[in-house]
Formats: sequence, C-alpha cells, structure tokens
Amino acid sequence: MPGERIKNRQVLHLTGADRVAFLQGLVTNDVAGLKDGLVYAALLSPQGKYLADFFLVPDDDAILIDVAEALAPALLKRLTMYRLRADVVIAPVEMSVSRGLGPTPRGAFTDPRNPALGWRAYRAEAVAPSLDWDAIRVAHMIPETGLELAPDDSYILEMNFEALNGVDFKKGCYVGQEVTARMKHKTELRKGLARVTIAGEATPGTAITADGKPVGTLHTVAGNKGLAYLRFDRAKGDMQAGTATITAS
Repeated sequence: MPGERIKNRQVLHLTGADRVAFLQGLVTNDVAGLKDGLVYAALLSPQGKYLADFFLVPDDDAILIDVAEALAPALLKRLTMYRLRADVVIAPVEMSVSRGLGPTPRGAFTDPRNPALGWRAYRAEAVAPSLDWDAIRVAHMIPETGLELAPDDSYILEMNFEALNGVDFKKGCYVGQEVTARMKHKTELRKGLARVTIAGEATPGTAITADGKPVGTLHTVAGNKGLAYLRFDRAKGDMQAGTATITAS
C-alpha cells in the first residue's frame, strides 16, 4: 500500500456489547459516525481540559482507538476507570498505522479532520517515502499531540477542534461537555491556535512578544510558516520570537 507508516502510535482494542454507549458518554464526538469511517475525538477532564485526542476506527465487532503512544497508558487507565460495570474490554494491541495522500486505498479510511491529510490505514505495511506532514499541518492549522496539544492544559476549541470535525455540539453529554459548550456559546475566544509567518530563525517553544508584552508561544515550524498559541488581542502587527519577526497569517 502506498503510504508512510506512522511512528509512535498505539492502538487500543475495545470489545463488548456496551462499547458504543460507553464511548458515547465519554468522548467529544458522536460515535455514530463510525458507520461512515473514522471519527476524530478527544477525551477531556471534568474541567474541560484536553487529555488525549485519537481516532475511533470501525473494526467489525470492535472499535479501535488510534492514539499517540505517549498518551496511551494514561488513556487506557482513564477509560478503565470509567468502565465500571459496562460490558467493555479494553486492551492494547500491536498494529501498524499508516497514512498517505491521494485517493483512499481499499481498506483504508479518509482522515476526517481535513481532506489535505489524505487517509489512514491499519494492518497495512506502507512502502512510500515520508512526506512533509508538518508543512501540511501548518497550512491547515492542525495541532499535534505533544506540540500544540498539551494534556491538562489545552482547551480543544482554542486548538481548532471544531474546524477539524473533532467535537459534536448536538450529541449530548460527555466528560467536560459543560465547559466546552460554554466556551462555544457564551464566550469569545481570547486565545488560540494561529498560523504565523516567520522572518528570521526561530525554534519551536520560543516565547512570542509584542512591545515587550507576552503574546504566546511558537510551536511547529515549517519553512517560514508556523503554528503558534496566541493572545488574539495582542497578536497584531509585528511580533518577536527571539531574533525573528512574527506576523499572524
């Protein structure tokens, strides 16, 4: 299969009669979407903060969870804590995860976040060379676990999850739903993910300032473009990240 095997992903395998209802009461997106392919979703804390993002994958009489390897142990622990008496069995499995661009191959799934991200496949070995996925993410404002997305710190609406089809406001209750709904309907976001243009050299993690005041942090850099977390009221005109000049784009 043409594509690239993704490193540092872990797949969790969910079985049991209650698996759909169990996830529906926990995650940010509507699990019913599995009938159409992948569902991109997140698990939040009761305070509405991001804990993990992942893909739910239809798999016959099971559901797979494709998650960053670094977040898998904590996600498995949290899901197990919520399981209580539900008829659900959750276990990690060894499984390759691949991605690629172009038409979706047979047996693969279209990435639900953005058409520019192509497709993802499971149990398939990839043979094509790597692509510049960071440049694609920056161009389409797609955050990444461990870079823009910080467990127990990020809020998903500030991280573009609505545009990435990662949250459903009609599905009903889930953990952290009240805070997320309030941010959606009752407040205007003052901070969030933004695409920036970089003139000069700047490394991810560099603080961004304007007129000596803190504005945010630079994260992924791809050429002269990047993703940053900014305070919108201060992100105007030229900003500084070290010796580089940053402008919102």
